[in-house]
Amino acid sequence: MKVVVGSRESKLALIQTQMVIDAIRAWDPEIQVELLTRKTTGDKILDRPLEKIGGKGLFVKELDQALLSGEADLTVHSSKDLPMELDPRLPLVAFSPREDPRDVLVLPRGASRLDPGLPIGCSSPRRRAQLGLLFPGQPVAPVRGNVLTRLEKLDRGEFSALVLAAAGLKRLGLERRISRYFSPEEMLPAAGQGILAVQARQGLDPWFLQGFHSKDSQDCLLAERAFVRALGGGCSAPVGAFATVEGETLTLRGMGTDGQGRPRYGQIQGPRGQGEALGQALARSLRNGEGRDRL
Repeated sequence: MKVVVGSRESKLALIQTQMVIDAIRAWDPEIQVELLTRKTTGDKILDRPLEKIGGKGLFVKELDQALLSGEADLTVHSSKDLPMELDPRLPLVAFSPREDPRDVLVLPRGASRLDPGLPIGCSSPRRRAQLGLLFPGQPVAPVRGNVLTRLEKLDRGEFSALVLAAAGLKRLGLERRISRYFSPEEMLPAAGQGILAVQARQGLDPWFLQGFHSKDSQDCLLAERAFVRALGGGCSAPVGAFATVEGETLTLRGMGTDGQGRPRYGQIQGPRGQGEALGQALARSLRNGEGRDRL
């Protein structure tokens, strides 16, 4: 049996895809696994904000085409980079155990504090909205490119700091670059942050992913994505969501903004099997003005 796994070409994407490949081989060494790489439109267009060129779908378009054409059997994604609306012919079939979900601050090499004259590099509306509370008056400017490209720009002196996902830096072996971890109470993560998602063609039996799949991650991600979807969020909206499970109870925290763009937060608990309904209910409460300014 042969399985072809599709990936973006960045170093982080390849490391993450290799995690899936290794899990398949560990489950059944007889399976022949091949890697297929694609440079996506989102990787090619780096001079404009993501929300101006089509959103997160630009990071999956070419990989979706590889699945639909039969060139690939699976594709691997950072869950936080997936668009909220997926092609029903290409379901998500497995989810990794969650890596550290937090956002982090990265300073230039040798720096010990923010330079007030330089912006924090950050393209995420969710992060920008929360940075305004954490560092009032500090300028923030968009930055595009993969993690390594962003770090090069930081160390060249273009920014006073970057805000990145802890998970990506850890998977790249760059944990030492982290200057500060933001707790979820300080900066609520993006939906799916830290979770890898495997996508496949409808009808494919993913039995060989049993050693990779995490039910906890699946339940949390479904709740988080349901919240963002119900709130009308996407790459251009400042929306965050973070769920945890303990036993049969799921706790979901969500963030939207009020009419002035200020973050508003809410929390809900319920049975883990009802995560999507919980996400929708939390979104309704925030739309109805029931949020608060802190978690």
